[in-house]
Amino acid sequence: MEETISLKDLLETLKKRFTLILSITLVAAIASGVVSYFFITPIYQASTQILVNQSKNNQTMYTPNEVQTNLQLINTYNVIIKSPAILDKVAEDLHLKLTTVQLNKKITVASEKDSQVINISVQDSDPKMAADIANKIAAVFQSQISTIMKVDNVSILAKANVGDNPSPIKPKKAMNVAIAVVVGLMAGIGIAFLLEYFNNTIKNEQDVEKTLGLPILGTIAHIDDQKIEELRRQRASRMSTRRGETIDS
Repeated sequence: MEETISLKDLLETLKKRFTLILSITLVAAIASGVVSYFFITPIYQASTQILVNQSKNNQTMYTPNEVQTNLQLINTYNVIIKSPAILDKVAEDLHLKLTTVQLNKKITVASEKDSQVINISVQDSDPKMAADIANKIAAVFQSQISTIMKVDNVSILAKANVGDNPSPIKPKKAMNVAIAVVVGLMAGIGIAFLLEYFNNTIKNEQDVEKTLGLPILGTIAHIDDQKIEELRRQRASRMSTRRGETIDS
């Protein structure tokens, strides 16, 4: 016999395991909130922008070919910014107890689309330190690039600043809790259906028919104790009424 599951069965399973599903969801949300608010170190980000051109050679205007060449060199500049030639100097000037590899992991370098503007972003647990590193990288790059690539026209467009109340970029506490709620809810529902699938107890006449492979000829309705007691009272009341009518007659 092909086993089918109706929507009613699914809803009954969810209703039956509602406490389990709710418990798993709450545990996931609370665990995520505790970890996000008390155990994960907040990370702040500071960014600066620089503009890199080739030497002007006393020209007041750039030709399209020169601009295109500058754009093609942006990827090279991005690599140089994160190279030991720049980062070692930054670590030395700021007295950072970080290796080049460790400092490199804190830095993100990206260029604006079809422009010669480079964004340097630094992430650190200290917002002031993040801004100091970003500004120092821009300054060191500005001073060293002329030696490395004979480029003498680097401008710092915007320095990294620390606001009065800087906000961390991660962790996203509210988002983490929301994700935990969704994951906990899905896990709870999955566990509920899994438990129901492995539950071999006979719950209704369909289970009897499926287990024994025999047709059901009839069923005995279940009447709880409260219902039985109510029927007894009604019967006793009717009998008392009849006795009274018999005596009167």
